[in-house]
Amino acid sequence: MNVTVILCTYNRCQSLAKALGSVASSVLPDSVEWEVLVVDNNSTDQTREVIDEFSRRHPGRFRYLFEARQGKSHALNSGIREARGELLAFMDDDVTVEPAWLRNLIGPLVGGKWAGVGGRILPAQDFTPPSWLLLKGPMSTAGMLALFDMGDSPNELQQPPFGTNMAFRRSVFGKYGGFRTDMGPCPGSEMRNEDTEFGRRLLAAGERLRYEPAAVVFHAVPENRLKKPYFLAFWFDYGRAAIREKKKGPDIFGVSREYFTMLKIGAQLVRKALRWMLTLNSQRRFYRKGFVWMLAGEIAEIYRGSVISADRKHDAAPEIYLDSRT
Repeated sequence: MNVTVILCTYNRCQSLAKALGSVASSVLPDSVEWEVLVVDNNSTDQTREVIDEFSRRHPGRFRYLFEARQGKSHALNSGIREARGELLAFMDDDVTVEPAWLRNLIGPLVGGKWAGVGGRILPAQDFTPPSWLLLKGPMSTAGMLALFDMGDSPNELQQPPFGTNMAFRRSVFGKYGGFRTDMGPCPGSEMRNEDTEFGRRLLAAGERLRYEPAAVVFHAVPENRLKKPYFLAFWFDYGRAAIREKKKGPDIFGVSREYFTMLKIGAQLVRKALRWMLTLNSQRRFYRKGFVWMLAGEIAEIYRGSVISADRKHDAAPEIYLDSRT
């Protein structure tokens, strides 16, 4: 069995070294051939030197790939094309993994039951959330910090896993395409839904995904992400991404369906804004404020889409989001 761990990185050479050090300590059966493919998404720091050092210390284990097109989805799709494994695992450059992480993550994929697996993402041990942040319950914002914890028991996922700890059969990318290049972090946008959009695409097609709590990674939460402006910007971009995922419906009596959608979201925004301003509990108040920002992002993306559509109404070819080479 061949496995490729794909790790995309951009200007994080220090945390990258920690991530590579942790995955280098992975323990797998001798029957498993595995590699770590590090995709450098046009870094300008010492990223190449860090990867070269690990390649020298672990011959044949680490490979370097350069992707000049800026954007994480471009890097991910390039990694998928160049991977040698039949099973593809994904991790980020700001996490550390347990020695048994990779073995536990790919284990469920050995049979034919599961198309993909999502593991548990926990905060680093020194993490202390601010008082206004809820990380549990129905108003949790843990996902905005890329934390994913569905409990101690393995089960079938009804929601997509997060990209910093997931694995898929290589064949699913040939069947369903790669990661959408209009999503994912890139210059000018912090939209981070490329991974969950792909998972939802598989679930919608009837594929089965598994949650594996024994596949654990620890995700660092930098100080700049524990600020309210970061979360509000995340909410706004989440709303934009939600609209991009939806297929455009037919016009209603000659009027764009998106116009009615915008009116509906606008009315919801007014109601949610009133509820936010009347909430006294600081944690619930901030969550509801974020929900308002999300709805504003949805409206902004509908407006943006209508402007682009008007500008392109004479174009013959539709915009292509998926990298057709995957």
